[in-house]
Amino acid sequence: MKGHDFFSIRRWWSVVRKEFLQLRRDRITFAMIVVIPIMQLALFGFAINSDPKHLLTGVLIEDHSEFTRTFVAGMKASSYFDIVTELPNEETARAALARGALQFVLTVPPDFSRRLLRGERPALLLEADATDPAATGNAIAAALQLPQSVAAKDLTGPLARLAGGRPPFEVRLHSLYNPEGITQYFIVPGIMGVILSMTLVLMTGLAITRERARGTMENLLAMPVSPLEVMSGKMVPYIFIGLIQVSIILLAAALMFHVPFEGSLLTFYCAALFFIAGNLAVGISLSSLAQNQLQAMQLTMFYFLPNILLSGFMFPFQGMPRWARWIGEALPLTHFNRLVRGIMLKGNGWPDLWTDVWPIGLFIVLIMFVALRFYRRTLD
Repeated sequence: MKGHDFFSIRRWWSVVRKEFLQLRRDRITFAMIVVIPIMQLALFGFAINSDPKHLLTGVLIEDHSEFTRTFVAGMKASSYFDIVTELPNEETARAALARGALQFVLTVPPDFSRRLLRGERPALLLEADATDPAATGNAIAAALQLPQSVAAKDLTGPLARLAGGRPPFEVRLHSLYNPEGITQYFIVPGIMGVILSMTLVLMTGLAITRERARGTMENLLAMPVSPLEVMSGKMVPYIFIGLIQVSIILLAAALMFHVPFEGSLLTFYCAALFFIAGNLAVGISLSSLAQNQLQAMQLTMFYFLPNILLSGFMFPFQGMPRWARWIGEALPLTHFNRLVRGIMLKGNGWPDLWTDVWPIGLFIVLIMFVALRFYRRTLD
């Protein structure tokens, strides 16, 4: 073989030009090159915060006095607590914590001021939804420092004798649902949603593009079936795959990580089925949008990235800015994380879960509408 036959600059440059032309024609790939780095910078730079503040807090005050008002004002001034409601009783407070409507509840007993003035060191009860230890740790530390601030402000003059030495009262912490702050109790249930999102969206995302790659799309289009029948028929086998994955992760959570399971197994599988259907609908939609398997994989990554970062799986949800939380609320993984943690750690039932079930159902309807619309375009 002659030297110029082994490598030719002209032939090599022709190959390079061909690849650039293909890249220019592939708009989805070009968009991924630009959008994904920008998305990562925006999410990690602006949306991710490991020190959440302005956590939703309710108060149950049965003793209105200057001491309790100063303590509540100190909580607000710390910027870790947003006092959003005054609760009527303990049952309402516990239900709000179970639903995730509140992160903290402060309870002031009816004889607090009287016991404080007697020097008996009474206690305020601070209940925390501690399913995510990282989200509450700094806020709890701030609350435990407040008794000394109250003493310095209000215990003056004749009451100064109560401010000496130890704080005149204590904040008694009650960490609910994960009292020992075990990270696996929070992470392992969340991993279930991440695995289902990654595998099911990717597998169904390749469903229609695989038909094109194998040359069987023409046979599928020639069949007397509607687009809805095609899409729902392709989804059914993956539903069973998703349920198998859920069972494997649930067994591993119990046997390997000893994650408690406080709720109903039937409720758990019903919630998982909703989430599986949502992921399969996304995969079918991406498959209808993509022209080839590479585009389907790129679109899957584009969908998966904000899910894992904005759903509360890796970083505290309340620590994100409002615009990021709005995006997160539109993602099914955000609601599934709340569902599965609520069932496993809190023992929630359907009345507590409904606020996160209906958004997933609405998401499925909207995504299937998009999938059907774009599938019809492929028939033309």
